[in-house]
Amino acid sequence: MLNSVLFILLLLLQPLGLQYKTATTTSIITRAYNNIVSPGTITTATTIIISRMTSEAANAVTPVLQKSPSLSRSPSTVAPTVKTETSDEQKPAWSPLKQSKSYASMLRFWGKTIESKLEHAAEVKLLSQGGIEITSADSEPQEIASDKILGQLLDVEIDSSGNYIHTLAIKKKQLGNVASRNLVITHGYFTGLGFFFRNYAELSKVDNWDVYSIDWLGMGRSSRPEYLGERSGSEDQRVACAERFFVESLEEWRKRMGLETMTLCGHSFGGYMSALYAMKYPERVEKLVLISPIGIPEPPAGYDEVIRRGRGPVRNQRAPSPSDAQLEQQAKEAKEPGIMFVLMFRLATRLWDSNYTPQWVVRLAGPFGQRIINWYIGRFTWLNNEQRVDLAAYAHQISVLRGSSETALGDILKPGAFARKPLVQRFADQIKVPTVFMYGMKDWVDYTGGEDVLKRVGGRVAGSVHRVAEAGHNLHMENPAGFNSVIVEEMKKGGGQLRQNSIL
Repeated sequence: MLNSVLFILLLLLQPLGLQYKTATTTSIITRAYNNIVSPGTITTATTIIISRMTSEAANAVTPVLQKSPSLSRSPSTVAPTVKTETSDEQKPAWSPLKQSKSYASMLRFWGKTIESKLEHAAEVKLLSQGGIEITSADSEPQEIASDKILGQLLDVEIDSSGNYIHTLAIKKKQLGNVASRNLVITHGYFTGLGFFFRNYAELSKVDNWDVYSIDWLGMGRSSRPEYLGERSGSEDQRVACAERFFVESLEEWRKRMGLETMTLCGHSFGGYMSALYAMKYPERVEKLVLISPIGIPEPPAGYDEVIRRGRGPVRNQRAPSPSDAQLEQQAKEAKEPGIMFVLMFRLATRLWDSNYTPQWVVRLAGPFGQRIINWYIGRFTWLNNEQRVDLAAYAHQISVLRGSSETALGDILKPGAFARKPLVQRFADQIKVPTVFMYGMKDWVDYTGGEDVLKRVGGRVAGSVHRVAEAGHNLHMENPAGFNSVIVEEMKKGGGQLRQNSIL
């Protein structure tokens, strides 16, 4: 049973392009499993583990639990509001024995504690790692250290229900200048705006540009409205509802921020949604930058049969050439898998289609969720230890918040990260703005998807494809210098000019 749970967890994480260390994961989950005797009780051993993990999670962010800067709503619509952190002295000490009559109530208490205490502190500390100093709107530039860049965290209300999009704004007017161009960055799935912490400082140095980065509605630190989708409708209705949810919320954010036009830059899931936005509102997008976007190509031949037979997810691969070695490999892969693998894969596929998510797994794990995130972020060898600690703390905070639009992933993608309605032809038919595709040299998302789109566009709009060396799917973190150089050059060239295809 434990191996089955582990298998489902790993499959749910499949779109993230992970290379799994099964032994490490098994150790984490086994320890949790062995110490939970029944759904209604927690043993003394479990209490000890939970207490230790509570201490470790708090220690990761304690140094930054100071007075928080002001977090203002959109200045164009709502008067500034202030969110303050509650000090440790004001909060009662947490005790698993006192607060947790059952495992379920313990999970609820844990999520409430994290949400109220740590999420802002973790984000501020992570951005500081990238040289961004978060301050209130009325702070003067000279108050900031010379090696820091001034930024604001805003919760921009987008509707009458109080929903808001969490925003990082780095504006030139804060530095004594006024910018006329806007770069807007959107994050991928299972991440947030903090994952670009290695890029903001360099990008914000470009003259005449303001830099904004957002958390998608229902993700990151944006508000978490209930997301229902069109679960009882057809597949086309499910996709249309999910796409509309994100595209229209981005447009409302643009209006509230007062941005006439922007260069829109989206990573992975954010690339998919940014492409849809540019297709619907081309007059608002000067240039589109798609960073390893998901959902571009058609599924490969035989995809449905592969899924039906339970052979596992299929990556966005190019069509293989008919060499002898490849034909031999295909013959090996054509062998029927074992019955248990087939059954477990079908179960995992059903969970995917039912909108279960990696965040759901982390929330279900309660205090053990931090260990799962630590394992995931621990594989980011391109970061130093302090950066990994801060990124893991941040990733955990945004993962345990109330579930919302994260469940739309199953409405948009099939198992294996193929879109239910691929963008390749839709984009080629409708795009009207210059488009840049970026991929890592080790990326699991195939760069030929971008090349195929540009071939179908046929020169109607300018386009280019760039591959960043020594980088995979998270190229903005893995090789920030190579990533930043492409973005900076595109910013300097303006809307109509594009850099030629390149490998950096």
